[in-house]
This record gives sequence, structure tokens and C-alpha cells, in this order.
Amino acid sequence: MADKELTFWDHLDELRRVLFRVLGVWFVLAVGYFIAMPWLFDNVVLAPCHNDFIFYDVLRYVGKVFDLHDDFFTQDFHVKLININLAAPFFIHMSTAFWMSVVTATPYIFFEIWKFISPALYPNERRGVKKALCIGTVMFFLGVLLGYFMVYPLTLRFLSTYQLSAAIENQISLNSYIDNFMMLVLCMGLAFELPLVTWLLSLLGLVHKSFLRKYRRHALVIIVIVAAIITPTGDPFTLTVVSVPLYLLYELSILMIKDKKTDADETDEDKEE
Repeated sequence: MADKELTFWDHLDELRRVLFRVLGVWFVLAVGYFIAMPWLFDNVVLAPCHNDFIFYDVLRYVGKVFDLHDDFFTQDFHVKLININLAAPFFIHMSTAFWMSVVTATPYIFFEIWKFISPALYPNERRGVKKALCIGTVMFFLGVLLGYFMVYPLTLRFLSTYQLSAAIENQISLNSYIDNFMMLVLCMGLAFELPLVTWLLSLLGLVHKSFLRKYRRHALVIIVIVAAIITPTGDPFTLTVVSVPLYLLYELSILMIKDKKTDADETDEDKEE
């Protein structure tokens, strides 16, 4: 593509090949996840339901080290799901395999996007787009991992043991569990895109470093509110483990972007040109 000028139809033909490759990779992953789903469901998706989940071990270790006897750090935790919909297991099997394949295929999709658009970009634009795609991919997966290993287990422990009345027994349905699992894990993945979004907004001139520094305290309040919504628990520990990563992302956003150019800076650039 870089050696000669391509026509409109050449670009469409190249786009068609890209789409076929992406769909092929996605289909292979989806079939693989569908076949492996019974094992993945027991050992990955349902892992936060069992007392031996790694994050619960961490909580018990923290409680032992600091001599904390609260139920939050010492309780044995088990959740048993029920199914009240005849077709739910089959459709959840398919949808979970689909979403897992989409998430894991994301790096390859970004790679194909990069290969397709890079010949049309200037060198400085290539560096910016490549940086954005790499950072976006890494941050998304970091958010997904944090959501899976920390945020969702905390939320599950709180909501599954919360009682409005002693006369009401909590029975969690399979559909409810999967809906909350997917929502929280993907929300954390998207939340970790904050530095990338901020960087792109700075390129458009909508935000700048001094603006983010000026409203740092306001951002902290908003982050705590968002953390309370994502994990509706009442204890300070839960709010802390969610708020701290989000606030660090805010500080990372400040480091990633440049400050607004002053009139003097613009005059100096004009003179150099």
C-alpha cells in the first residue's frame, strides 16, 4: 500500500480483507471459548463464588497480619446460584463465549486497524496513533483484571450477604450474577481508558494540564462518588481499593498531556518557523 497510490476500490478491497481476517480470528476464539466454557465457567467466571478465591485469601492474610477480627476479613464466603429460566444456561454459554472472544481479540483488532490506517498518516501522526492504541489496550486489560480480582468480588460479597429483612432469604439467579459480572468487569476496563481519553481531548485543545490540576479536588470527590456507585458497599476499605486506582489514573492523565500554550510560546514558534 505504501509503494503506490491506491484507488477507492483498492481501499475497499483491502478493508474487506481486514474484516475477513478479524472475523476469522474472532470466530476461532469464539468456538474455542464455547468448547472450553464449562471449564472456564467453573474455574474463572464462578471463582469469586468460592471461599478459596485468591482475593479472599488476601483479605484473610491482611486480617491475620493486622489482627483484624471483623467478618470482612475472617468470614468464610460461598455463593450458590440458582437458575429459573429454562433457556438461560444455553444463551449464557453463547453470550459469555462471545464477549470473551471480543475482549481477547481486541489487541489483534487494534493491530489490523493500525496496519490499515498507518500508510495514510504522517510520521508524527503514526507515533501518536500507535501510542494511543498500545496504551488503550494495556489500560483496558489492567482495568478488566482489577475488576475481576478485586471490584467484583467485593461487590458480590456485599450484595449477596446484604439483608433487607431476616425473613427474606437471598437466592441469586444465574442471569443476575452474569449481568453484574460482565457490567462491573467491563466498566472497570472502560474506566481505565481515562488517561487515553484525556490525552485525546488535550490534542483537540479541550483540556490541558493546568485545568486538571486546578480541579484536582473536585475530581477526587467525583471519583469517590463513582467508586461508591461501582461498589455500593458501606465500608471505607472498599471505597479505598476502588478510588485509589481511579485517582492514580487521573494523576497519570495529568502527566500524559501538555499544558496549554501561552501567547508567548506561540510567538516563539512562529519566529522559529
